[in-house]
Amino acid sequence: MESSTIAAARAVDAPTMTEALRRTAAAHGDIVAIRTVDDSVSLTWSQLLRRVEALAGGLAKLGVRHGDTVALMLGNRPEFNIADLAAAMIGATPFSIYTTYPAEEVQYLFTDAASRVAIVEQEFLPVVLEARKGAPGLEYVIVVDGEAPQGTLPLSEVEGSNPDFDAAAAEVSPDDFLTLIYTSGTTGKPKGVQLSHHNIMAAAAAVWEIAPLEPGARVISWLPAAHIAERVAHHYIPVIYAGTITCCPNPREIISYLPQVRPTLFFAVPRIWEKLKAGLEAMQAAQPEEQRAPVQEAIAASLERVRRKQRGEPVPAELEAKVAQADEQIFSKVRQMLGLDQAIAVVVSAAPTPVEVIEFFHALGLDLAEWWGMSETSAFGTTNRPGHVKIGTVGPAYPGAEIKLAEDGELLVRGEFVMVGYRNKLELTADTIDADGWLHTGDIGQIDDEGFLKIVDRKKEIIINAAGKNMSPANIEGAIKTGSPLIGQACCIGEARPYNTALIVLDADFAPHWATQHGLEGKTLEELASEPKMIAAIQAGIDEGNKHLARVEQIKKFTIVQGDWHPGGDELTPTMKLKRNPITAKYEGEIEAMYAG
Repeated sequence: MESSTIAAARAVDAPTMTEALRRTAAAHGDIVAIRTVDDSVSLTWSQLLRRVEALAGGLAKLGVRHGDTVALMLGNRPEFNIADLAAAMIGATPFSIYTTYPAEEVQYLFTDAASRVAIVEQEFLPVVLEARKGAPGLEYVIVVDGEAPQGTLPLSEVEGSNPDFDAAAAEVSPDDFLTLIYTSGTTGKPKGVQLSHHNIMAAAAAVWEIAPLEPGARVISWLPAAHIAERVAHHYIPVIYAGTITCCPNPREIISYLPQVRPTLFFAVPRIWEKLKAGLEAMQAAQPEEQRAPVQEAIAASLERVRRKQRGEPVPAELEAKVAQADEQIFSKVRQMLGLDQAIAVVVSAAPTPVEVIEFFHALGLDLAEWWGMSETSAFGTTNRPGHVKIGTVGPAYPGAEIKLAEDGELLVRGEFVMVGYRNKLELTADTIDADGWLHTGDIGQIDDEGFLKIVDRKKEIIINAAGKNMSPANIEGAIKTGSPLIGQACCIGEARPYNTALIVLDADFAPHWATQHGLEGKTLEELASEPKMIAAIQAGIDEGNKHLARVEQIKKFTIVQGDWHPGGDELTPTMKLKRNPITAKYEGEIEAMYAG
């Protein structure tokens, strides 16, 4: 075994995340742990551990004890990683709050978690201070940047104020809660998913089987830390495998970060992959015909090869040679331009991903793999393996996981990474995890003969039309979005209706470029929604998307809503899931108009 592999294995074998941090710092102290893209901040693992221990001592001096909770309202910045690990170091439970939450939601989380301390950055301080008024148990607010106003503490004052925390650190056990993940549910108040050190360590131990990450493997921290996938992929896994984390504070800049970082592991939600595909196609469409034609021919050949391999058919030698040549001359340069030429694993999850999008990246030589998990399973459950991806599925069971379907098709999961339970909700926990340890996920699935899982939709979101036909709105929306890069969001309406309709949101990045090309330069999204040219273009996209749907599933009418839908707003959760009930209530007039007459 190589020394680097042994070092990684030692951290993986640790009983807690904090012990894994110590082992990683001891074995790989000189590797950069976390940095900003310009390296204005760059901490090695040994330096990070010292910062973590300094803040852990300061929190202990404030009275943070084993089992207490520490709220974090921070963007993607090094102070998040320091604060999160520092709280865990003394047996407390850190948890993140979506930075888009209003004071009312923040207050609810402070109260439900019984937080004594909140660590926050200047931008979100007004919301935290407002929320604090209704959360009397919150004793301290620590500010990581800028001036700390009266009633708060600067991070510099807390960090290093007490070197004595060894006793508290020694009490940390595998059964302690490492974090709370407050689900950004589409209905009701968020539920606090309690995940232990053992849950996360058990899940992370199998990552090596999927993607063998060597010390120094690069990831980009860019999703909200309150999202379980962000915490696992871009925080916990680097701790265990001595990776290097680059912080991307503005998620809209993630695509520009890729070529600067060249990540080893890149996880993104479907919308990012859809935007990358649309951007590449737009660049290609702008090329002169003599340059465009060979690229289109190469992509067509590569797509044919991908589809043959997916069907288990032999690939003719001539086609293999043609694609190999295209890879050398074209696709390798595209991967390098994107910044994904050194990635050993590229992953998509959090929502259904259209097959056409995954096929496209496979044609470019990127084995984009769908992965299924949820907060309640520490983000793990099933995953396609690089080099063995079955497109249209989320893969077979993750190592150490068991999956099966209930009689109604609901997916059940069992494994050491399944949550301990919901905070303050014993009855709901008992309803969710049965006596045999099976977690009832709420997802409807199908498992094929090879054990690959396909997610149909959320059990509660299946549409039953007026004729009694069951349909998956998520799959319909996915097909529609692939019809045109102009479609940023689609919400299918059809419950108890004679036919399906859709609310369409224009893509805030692509629509202005399209408008410029079609004589509508300077028009806002609100104005573009009623432009006849835009309506015709969306109709063309709907028609294209409908080709991939059964007749009963097809969208018969649509309405372009004015403006954009933002994560954490009226229509989308912070993780960009549709809030279907609030959407149907808010757009009742537009929806009824599509069924009138």
